[in-house]
Amino acid sequence: MSLTLIIVLVVLLIIGLYAGAIYNNLVRLKHQVAKAWSNIDVVLKQRHDELPNLVAVCREYMRHEQETLQRVVEARSAVSSARQRGDVRGVGQAEEALRGGLGQLFALAEHYPDLKANASFQQLSQRISYLEDSIADRRELYNDSVNVNNMRIEQLPDLLIARLFAFKPVELLQFAEAREAVDVRGLFGRH
Repeated sequence: MSLTLIIVLVVLLIIGLYAGAIYNNLVRLKHQVAKAWSNIDVVLKQRHDELPNLVAVCREYMRHEQETLQRVVEARSAVSSARQRGDVRGVGQAEEALRGGLGQLFALAEHYPDLKANASFQQLSQRISYLEDSIADRRELYNDSVNVNNMRIEQLPDLLIARLFAFKPVELLQFAEAREAVDVRGLFGRH
């Protein structure tokens, strides 16, 4: 074997190992994004499971507010549907509607002192407030993972490997209402 052939083989081996390392990093990032989405999905499901209880408690007291309660139920269904399809944009849009409906529901609850005093309502509103905080935290982690993933697949030399193996950018989870998240504790002063 000639020295030139050995050098060429060593260079090809180094390039191959480097390309393999890039590929492995892209796979790791893809799985981090999936894990971050899964973490959001868990909290969305938990909140999804709590909302019918909240609506049931409110329905007992808010007989004249059925339209608001119906909006919350429909938005809950839309979030669930988008979540099951893995439609990030759909989840974001449905979340906006749900957050708006919850905000209106909690604002209307101010006019029902018996409802505000109900232990089940207080417990559910605290639980939903906690879940809202968890969703916000996990959304931030998800979007961070998505940003890292998307930047890597757009930068050289990762871009070449990403295109070769069809790595795709991932969509951020955005809520227009995220800046005005429902703060249940703020709506119901502690006595």
